[in-house]
Amino acid sequence: MKPVTEFITKIEDCKLFIRRLDLFGEGVTGNKYYKLKYNILKAKKNKSKGLITFGGPFSNHLYATALAGKINGFKTIGIVRGDEWSSKTNESSTLSSCIKNGMKLFFISRSLYKQKNSVYFWNLINFSSNMYYVIPEGGTNKLAVKGTSEIIQKNDFVYDSLCCPVATGGTIAGLIKSSNLNQNVVGFSSLNHKGLKNEVDNLIIPKKWNLINNYTFGGYAKTKPELISFINKFKQKHSIQLDPIYSGKMVFGIFDLIKTKKWFFGKNILIFHTGGIQSIHGFNQRQKKKGLSCILN
Repeated sequence: MKPVTEFITKIEDCKLFIRRLDLFGEGVTGNKYYKLKYNILKAKKNKSKGLITFGGPFSNHLYATALAGKINGFKTIGIVRGDEWSSKTNESSTLSSCIKNGMKLFFISRSLYKQKNSVYFWNLINFSSNMYYVIPEGGTNKLAVKGTSEIIQKNDFVYDSLCCPVATGGTIAGLIKSSNLNQNVVGFSSLNHKGLKNEVDNLIIPKKWNLINNYTFGGYAKTKPELISFINKFKQKHSIQLDPIYSGKMVFGIFDLIKTKKWFFGKNILIFHTGGIQSIHGFNQRQKKKGLSCILN
């Protein structure tokens, strides 16, 4: 089976199509299916005791790794940024799901979390990275790019531009790697990170591609009322659920750039919906506490 592609709408003289990765996968869906595919195979080949990975309390990657571990018979360990979350896992549907799927969570301070790639860190947490298969934060590594390079299908050369949200860069790196030289690959940053483009280029043999930084709405997991309103109107009109962290920001940006005549990447546009829908429940919980508008789902 292949992910479904749907025509969304025509704006000005641009035709927009969406690839529903959010509906595709074997238990684990979206871009996480592709990012974890070869990492799981490598862990099996290594006969690893389990999987260790990292993320914040609302990380789609933690959620996906816990589920992938359960499906494939691996123990899973999640190193969570923010030791204050140890006493309030019930406030995060992501953490609750990780626990339900058998992941053992360890909560560490933000300052220690920044040292997660150091020998000091591994000595301190007392886990052997030789026994456990380590997947980096966000799941991005060379094997993840091998997986995401399979997202593009044989007939996708008909599209002028390929668009996806960008966080750690693993998904767009795969699209860049497999794209046609005549296509524009356009990434929409989900977070404020000045070094993101260089990090993506380091994952592949560099090709020309575009990174749009104007639609982060303040940074990772941050939103504004106009984004929530857009997501809800988009759902009502097109019957497609967008999330507020990744795909929602990207689609908002594409619509805005076309309408303001700042879109220069071709008229036949393929948008990749990378998933992340599971985060909406927790997002709405936080919005309600603050007395803010929620996402309709």
